[in-house]
Amino acid sequence: MSKKLKLADIAELAGVSKSTVSFVLNGHAEKHRINKETVARVLRVVDENNYSPSVYARALKSKKTQTFGLVIPDLTNMGFAAIAKSLEQLSLASGYQLLIASTDDDPSQEKKAVANLIERQVDGMMVASCLDNDDYYQTLTKETPIVFFDRGFESERFSVVTTNAYDSTKEIVFELTGNAQECAFIGGQLSLSPSRERYQGFVDALKERELLLQPELVFNQDYQPQSGYDMMQQCVEQLGRLPEALFTGSYSLLEGVLRYLNEHDLMADASQQSMRLATFDNYSILDCLPLKIDSIEQDCQQLALKVFDCLQKTLSNKDYKSNTSISARIHYRRR
Repeated sequence: MSKKLKLADIAELAGVSKSTVSFVLNGHAEKHRINKETVARVLRVVDENNYSPSVYARALKSKKTQTFGLVIPDLTNMGFAAIAKSLEQLSLASGYQLLIASTDDDPSQEKKAVANLIERQVDGMMVASCLDNDDYYQTLTKETPIVFFDRGFESERFSVVTTNAYDSTKEIVFELTGNAQECAFIGGQLSLSPSRERYQGFVDALKERELLLQPELVFNQDYQPQSGYDMMQQCVEQLGRLPEALFTGSYSLLEGVLRYLNEHDLMADASQQSMRLATFDNYSILDCLPLKIDSIEQDCQQLALKVFDCLQKTLSNKDYKSNTSISARIHYRRR
């Protein structure tokens, strides 16, 4: 492998000083009255040797690294994966490289990831935080713009972009319980704002239906598929049968529920409408199942666009702040 040339090597090959090479490469040749022949000679050496300046050298000079950081709980989660893909495309189109870190909803891991990205001098960060407030982020340098998304909390300093989980959950659960006398809830950590919104939408839908909220049919853990499986098992053991209706707080939890039904030969019973089922999150595979499952679809592309727009505006105005809620779409499959 050939040695990567440095600025001094280019200067030696072109027979000029390092400062002359620097002026030429940075477009300041005319300003410093460097003649056209010298410029052409430098550029010819650069072209012949496929020279490109170090990204770190450019960053040192411009005080920008042309990188953004993205911090999410789980890259295998389809919703976060879709958002990450859109944000990466938006970043690349704007000349930025996106650095992605996953936290597994672990506060200490999130703090380490954020500290690492700041150490790498990213120009800005987009964070789906598992923290319940922005106290930690208030201690960070104000030189790194940060936008929060998906998980929201009150913040006087940072922009927050979320999906309106409350309205969509209330609507879908109200429809779900039309002919039911009971409804079970399987959700994630109530310390997270989306979990609280989905739960409150569930509670208010039951209230509007004049149905009793049964605490023994409310289960909250985390958003891992295994947790969905375990909570469904608890629900069936509690009742001795399938619940009349069930709402799951995410597709990952639904995955665990379906695995439980399959492993315990309950899928046929559920498919015969002995249990009505709805979930937060929507994926095309739900259109292919014999079990008709209503679902809530987040607009991942619109969310990504708004998050990226907020970050761009914060880059040019450190005091910019926006609090945005994006509507979700409901897919009814049992109608």
